[in-house]
Amino acid sequence: MNAAKCEAPAQTARTDSAAHAPSSRPRHSPLDIFAACRAEGRPAYIAGPMVRYSKLPFRELVRLYNTDLVYSPMILAREFVRNGTARATDFSTNSRDSPLVVQVGASNAQDLVRFVDLIHEHVDAIGLNCGCPIRDQVREGIGAALMSQPENVASMVRAVKEKYGARVLVETKIRIHPDLQETLRWVKLVEEAGVDWITVHGRTRTTRSSQPANWAAIAEVKKAASVPVVANGDCFSLEDARRMARETGCDGVMAVRGILANPALFSGRARPPWGAVEHFFDLAASYGLPFRVAQHHLAQMMEQLVSRRYLREFGDISCWVDMVEWFDQRFDLKRRGDVDFGVREEIPWKDEREKRKATREEREEKM
Repeated sequence: MNAAKCEAPAQTARTDSAAHAPSSRPRHSPLDIFAACRAEGRPAYIAGPMVRYSKLPFRELVRLYNTDLVYSPMILAREFVRNGTARATDFSTNSRDSPLVVQVGASNAQDLVRFVDLIHEHVDAIGLNCGCPIRDQVREGIGAALMSQPENVASMVRAVKEKYGARVLVETKIRIHPDLQETLRWVKLVEEAGVDWITVHGRTRTTRSSQPANWAAIAEVKKAASVPVVANGDCFSLEDARRMARETGCDGVMAVRGILANPALFSGRARPPWGAVEHFFDLAASYGLPFRVAQHHLAQMMEQLVSRRYLREFGDISCWVDMVEWFDQRFDLKRRGDVDFGVREEIPWKDEREKRKATREEREEKM
């Protein structure tokens, strides 16, 4: 396969998809969103940060399906501040990319404030990662390393607030401690420093994702907190989100794995509509998303739509052009500007016999 064939398919360029937002970028306060959703009698629906995957095309996609607030992938503050290449590649946005929380990994107030200096005009809030358990991050003093450093986290939050006040909103995302009292102490110290809201993942640093999230612990944090609290952990459907809100009393519900697999989760759909596949295809190509990242997103969505045989075929594809051909050979994949682009719910198979075969395979796999 020659290099030219492996490039992304040509698309009309989006004029405002530069690395930094235009000066006319609208601002939407997450605190106002929490208040508005509370007035509607529901939690805010939030798409959480995902390394590599919550980039601009995916953020734009989930906003089409009832998502109120969206996070970027985590950006390393020190690299972003010191490295021009990191600034050019780690973050992109546009005038439609709001409300947006940029998540940051930082271990000290100086790095965090310098990061905020560079990025705050292009986002609606800063989210400090205090819960990611990945070993390399913990060794660098970021992520879950900060769960045992509430005073350090408080100093970081305080430094941003002393410089920017209410102009810059700051969130912290944590996991629970084995001793919940330690979590409550952590929350109190960070609240006193001026944090605007807190997201709580209902697992400890060592709890595997296969184990259920502890929603009861999140409820205890919500009872003790004086700022809005967002619940995270095991949200795979709109009903999960509603139940989580009832059981925790939280102001917002964050989905991560669930919304990666089903970007339409908060619209109440049990699986992705075909229109979401078309929209993502268009957005990923338009914004130049790397092939393997785009393939992973589409595989996650298609897993709920086709049998394992098709997923194996799809996983063997190695470049953009082959992926376009694979879709076009099997499905009626609309492009932007076509009639019915992005609106259909069911898979538009091109061959009725192939459709019957695929339906039979899906049924057998579920038995």
